[in-house]
Amino acid sequence: MLHVKVFVFNPVQQNTYILYNNAGKAIIVDPGCYFTTEQEKLKQFLTDNSLTPVQLLNTHCHLDHVFGNKWVHETFGLELYLHPNEELVLQYAPISGEKWGLPFVNYTGQLHFLHDGDVITLDEDELKVLLTPGHSPGSICFYNEHQNFVIGGDVLFYESIGRTDLPGGNHATLLSSIQEKLMVLPNETVVYNGHGQSKQLNMKNYTILFCNKLFAVTFF
Repeated sequence: MLHVKVFVFNPVQQNTYILYNNAGKAIIVDPGCYFTTEQEKLKQFLTDNSLTPVQLLNTHCHLDHVFGNKWVHETFGLELYLHPNEELVLQYAPISGEKWGLPFVNYTGQLHFLHDGDVITLDEDELKVLLTPGHSPGSICFYNEHQNFVIGGDVLFYESIGRTDLPGGNHATLLSSIQEKLMVLPNETVVYNGHGQSKQLNMKNYTILFCNKLFAVTFF
């Protein structure tokens, strides 16, 4: 069984996730820890719960989701897993950081590419990779069918959808991704998104929202 811990990090108020099992193994998803205090908070949680990080994942590589990649790599020796279409987005992230007054040193280690349909395992638990471009060219979600939850990044929010005006974004593509990859999931699916309410949100609420507010956008 996977447990889900969320931290709200950095000035953009991004949701960083730790997925961990009862054996003490953990996956870090989208480490947005920008400040040293945030890094210490994440590390302290791992220590307090006797957790060993074994994998580093990015749903996508906008700056607020990758601030902590380098720190995670240097602290825990983990290499980064992402979709290949996010490589250029990752390379561009420090330029975005300078633009927004949030300079940082980027991760430059080995990249491991994930593709639609790949399965990530943590002992007996599985996360299926869902390719959901539109917010960014290689956005992916991580779906746990057994426990009915998905780590959705910035694809879908409780009262909106991801923005598509950043480089590589495409509104029509995002709508298709939501319809074809997320709306087909069971109504019981819990969506853990990249900003805002990351508590349990029934997919039925998203379905109603999607029908009523098809063209809503966010600032993330």
